[in-house]
This record gives sequence, structure tokens and C-alpha cells, in this order.
Amino acid sequence: MVKRLAGILLAVFCLCAAGAAAEYKFAVLDVNRAIGDSEEAKSLAAQVEQDLKADQDALQTLAEEIQGLQERLQNDAEILGDAEKRGMQKDIQDKQLDYEFGVNKFRKELQDRQQEIFRQMAPKLDAVLKDLIEIEGYDVVFPRAGLLYVNTKHDITRKVTEKINEKQ
Repeated sequence: MVKRLAGILLAVFCLCAAGAAAEYKFAVLDVNRAIGDSEEAKSLAAQVEQDLKADQDALQTLAEEIQGLQERLQNDAEILGDAEKRGMQKDIQDKQLDYEFGVNKFRKELQDRQQEIFRQMAPKLDAVLKDLIEIEGYDVVFPRAGLLYVNTKHDITRKVTEKINEKQ
């Protein structure tokens, strides 16, 4: 009898909970995509790419130099003296260290500039999101990153991106 009463109470509770959940309006937002797909962020990213182009080209040139030296060392190994081989190997190692340092520096600069774009766009995203929440009447907006599955009807990323573009 107690088990049956507990089962009935559980069923009633589930029905009440399902009814209460239906009253809430949920949405999901991929913040990175919403900002990254906006026209302003794309423009800023293109500017960053243009600003860092010289560094990227210098790294590419250095990588080609390293590859050329390695090929020369491999192809001419039989005719080179021991001192020349050691000198070339040291030159390759020095250039590889310079290359690794340059790549790390480039990545850090790129990451810093991308974070600056997101910091710059964050207030615009917040304003758009507040407007959209008020207009659409969302009770909860979840970040997309933490969810395993979301039905696309709950994803408001495109709407947010369109609103950011409208405000530009």
C-alpha cells in the first residue's frame, strides 16, 4: 500500500514538474560563434590578420630556410667535412630555436588580439542579448559550450549575430 501511494505521488509530482517546465522558455547561445560570425568581428579579425602578416611571412621564410639547410645537409653529407656538417647542424638548430620562439610569440600575439576582439564585442553582445531576452521572453539562456545536445529550435546564436550586425 505504501509503495503504491509512493508511486502515485511520484507520478503526480512528475506531471506537475512537467507542467511547470512548460512555463519556462529556454534558449541556447554559442557566444564564440555569435561574436565571430558578426560583421564587425570579421572586420576586426581581418585587420589583425593584416597586422600580423609580416610576422607570419617572416616565420614562413625562416621555415623554408631551415628546410633548405636540412636538405642541403642531407644531400651534401658525403662531400662536406665534419666541421662544415657541425656548423650546418648548429645553424639549423639555431634557426629552429628562433622559429619556435617566433611561432610562440606569434601565437601569443594572435591569441591576445582575438581576446581583445571578444572584449570589445562583449558589451554589444550583452546589450543585444538583453534586448532579445526582453522581446522573446526567455527565462533561461544556456551557453552552448556546456551542453551535449540541443534542439536547434532553442539555439538563438544566429538571431544574436543578426542583431549585432543591425546595431553596427
